[in-house]
Amino acid sequence: MRGVLGKSRKMICSLLSQAPVSPAYYYRSSPSIYKPKPSNRFSWGFLAPIPSPAIRVFCSKPGEVGGLMASSVQNQGSISYLTQREAAEVDETLMGPLGFSVDQLMELAGLSVATSIAEVYKPSEYNRILAICGPGNNGGDGLVAARHLYHFGYKPFVCYPKRTQKPLYSGLVTQLESLSIPFLSVDELPMDLSKDFDILVDAMFGFSFHGAPRPPFDDLIKKLINLHYYEQAQRKSPVIVSVDIPSGWHVEEGDVGGDGIKPDMLVSLTAPKLCAKKFSGPHHFLGGRFVPPAIAEKYKLQLPQYPGMSMCVRIGKPPQIDISALRENYISPEFLEEQVEADPLDQFRKWFVDAMAANLKEPNAMALSTTGKDGKPSSRMVLLKGVDKDGFVWFTNYESQKARQLSENPHAALLFYWDGLNRQVRVEGSVEKVSDEESEQYFHSRPRGSQLGAIVSKQSTVVPGRHVLHQQYKELEEKYSKESLIPKPKYWGGYRLKPERFEFWQGQPSRLHDRLEYSPQETDGKRVWKIVRLAP
Repeated sequence: MRGVLGKSRKMICSLLSQAPVSPAYYYRSSPSIYKPKPSNRFSWGFLAPIPSPAIRVFCSKPGEVGGLMASSVQNQGSISYLTQREAAEVDETLMGPLGFSVDQLMELAGLSVATSIAEVYKPSEYNRILAICGPGNNGGDGLVAARHLYHFGYKPFVCYPKRTQKPLYSGLVTQLESLSIPFLSVDELPMDLSKDFDILVDAMFGFSFHGAPRPPFDDLIKKLINLHYYEQAQRKSPVIVSVDIPSGWHVEEGDVGGDGIKPDMLVSLTAPKLCAKKFSGPHHFLGGRFVPPAIAEKYKLQLPQYPGMSMCVRIGKPPQIDISALRENYISPEFLEEQVEADPLDQFRKWFVDAMAANLKEPNAMALSTTGKDGKPSSRMVLLKGVDKDGFVWFTNYESQKARQLSENPHAALLFYWDGLNRQVRVEGSVEKVSDEESEQYFHSRPRGSQLGAIVSKQSTVVPGRHVLHQQYKELEEKYSKESLIPKPKYWGGYRLKPERFEFWQGQPSRLHDRLEYSPQETDGKRVWKIVRLAP
């Protein structure tokens, strides 16, 4: 709720038509800080609809701290920008005849801010967040964002110096206190914010702000401005994320004097305000998702379509990335010889249980590498479906490329990579088919749709189009609709890799990774595993 709901949903994206702005719109802000301006009627034009392919969407991926990203990047030149009055009218329409409440819009806005942050700044690197919240709806958005960021795995702190004594805001404070999220007074903040925080959320003022910031917000804004000079001096500085409007900027003219806050990320709500044209940071997102089609049509709003469960969309091109500069400094417990299991299968099971407990996505995913008689290697991801003293099992089409290569060279390598734990496991060995009985048993344990899919797919062969697969699938559905058992095709079954070498890798700082290799050797007529450390 940005100004008046300015944030109200900021989500709107373009302009409203000619409705007068009521002074009630400014109710959301403290009168001592925000001053209403007289209303005038106005009109403006609209751009043509934005085709969805021109938009790159981030956020809430099903499952991922929200989620992942969707498709293209919105051309910044084709975006509509709202004046202060237009943004107010959009809010009035949402909160008037359409029946939206402030708390509904504030929840969606805060969630959009949190998901935008999570798309760019991962908690493993940017964990400590300070949300600086003002007394109005922009501050409320910051409080909601702090709650969601806590649940996303970050460690938020809140500075909320001018608390609004309304039930909505008191409830937000109670919610944060129930999560033991610390509230810091202005006096408790360190002089140098760069030492204690990785991200600073600027949620002080929204689009209804007028005039010069008053204490203590004037000094808080100066603290954020000073961080820009740390960057110029090549000192590490936390990133700044501004909610809808960088605090202290003119809503339409931007950073007029050029000496205001320089945010790294701007999360526009409803639609970018005119000042966003002056934003030069690397990450500009449009957040929120609640504008009904009737509103979009009535006001000819240009809103990108949010695919799936996404709550935010990147505006403009993403920053150019120097691939050579991408690196992770791993922080992990030591992985020592005296701590590991004597049997590598036991060690694998131990790490696999850790991956499951960490709730990693598909911890049984593994890269399978094979070569044929031509010596050319190929790799693909498959799913581990069993592991025991005899080896690692997966299932596939016996007429696929991997199957042909294994028939020519029955040796392969597996690689498990568990990013969330900084671990990987390599396994090498000979490969053989599992028994028909084992393949049959697993085939019929699969979902019925997966069984039909295995029959339809002549893996690795050329198909005229996806429609062919769908048509064949429908035909099989009809064919077996009255049968409880679908016969397993002869060309489908499992493989088992009998391990002859293991390597367990644990990422460590400064590239001094732990690498422990297991290889078999004969000792007193018995097969035992020799453990050695390899240089990283």
